[in-house]
Amino acid sequence: MLAGGVSVKEFAEYLGHADLGFTLRVYAHLMPGSHDRARKAIDDRLFRPRAASHGTGTEQAPS
Repeated sequence: MLAGGVSVKEFAEYLGHADLGFTLRVYAHLMPGSHDRARKAIDDRLFRPRAASHGTGTEQAPS
């Protein structure tokens, strides 16, 4: 279920776990690609190229 994209919260509820931490401690080893997915999500969010600003006076003329 986790590999299929079900959230940990949904998975915990399905299993009847009241504590998400318990679910993560027990089943985190089944999510080997989660570090790569988390790293990519953070990189995409924090390091995505910014659109060029127009008309703000901050642009530099090409040399």
